[in-house]
Amino acid sequence: MRAPAMLARLGAVVAAGLAAPALADPMLADFSYGWPVEHHSFESQRERMEMAYLDVRPDRPNGRTAVLLHGKNFCAGSWDTTIRALSQAGYRVIAPDQIGFCKSTKPARYQYGLHTLAANTHELLAALRIEKPVLIGHSMGGMLAMRYALQYPGELSKLVLVNPLGLEDWRAKGVPNATVDQLYVTELKATRASIKAYQQSTYYAGQWRPDYDRWVDMLASMYAGPGGEVVAWHQALTADMVFNQPVIHEIDRIAVPTVLMIGEKDNTAIGKNRADKALQARLGDYPRLAREAAARIPGARLVTYPAFGHSPQVQGAGQFNADLLEALR
Repeated sequence: MRAPAMLARLGAVVAAGLAAPALADPMLADFSYGWPVEHHSFESQRERMEMAYLDVRPDRPNGRTAVLLHGKNFCAGSWDTTIRALSQAGYRVIAPDQIGFCKSTKPARYQYGLHTLAANTHELLAALRIEKPVLIGHSMGGMLAMRYALQYPGELSKLVLVNPLGLEDWRAKGVPNATVDQLYVTELKATRASIKAYQQSTYYAGQWRPDYDRWVDMLASMYAGPGGEVVAWHQALTADMVFNQPVIHEIDRIAVPTVLMIGEKDNTAIGKNRADKALQARLGDYPRLAREAAARIPGARLVTYPAFGHSPQVQGAGQFNADLLEALR
């Protein structure tokens, strides 16, 4: 489908409210996060939109708030075990779906930038009157959390980065760029089988448990049925954002106390499939990248999981949550 025709169709689907049958819904209307989903209405780039978010209040508050930023193939609900652990420890937990993802608006036209997503998140927290939160970001959300810390210095109490993307500049290392149209064609090929295969190899170090299927179904359902092209288009746009907006060159300026929590079996590198085999072998070396990043961020602490992949908070939730709470103390 040519770009103008494709955009026209995207606009029509967005204007129609992205209606879709059960279990095939780009807005995840049929997928429960386990807590009520709230919405923050605001204007960005001359369009009205809504950011979906969870606001989980603890039974015995400790006076602190944790903000959780999801990854590119994840949603607010993907943090469920972490949300429960933090809430039980007394934290108020805010977990937004970024614009273009999951239950939030997928605008017909949007220029994505990590700085823009940071500004959207900042506006949400200001509306909720949240000050000095702990900011916890995973994958793309870790990259976004670093940008947030640089963009709003002094406004965080702590920064936690869980296998963040962008610990290396892939383009500078020689990975070829791709146009958004090329990325869109690739996204259209996503199937449940391909999503599961990628998650197994990258997120869980080749392992699999039945509880992981929930997250495969969540992501796959957004691609299926009417409106799936909308999801593919926004995934393409955000892939372009992540590839072309590295934060790694600025991490020396992060001033907030920082903890890196790294599954060392991770090998994520955006665009790796476009690189030659020799370069592929050098990309996504998280044991090395994590130690280099920890050495550059002033006072950073590094927690590693030698047996876990890209999602240690899912693969080893009990150990991860215990370590997280200890780090926050």
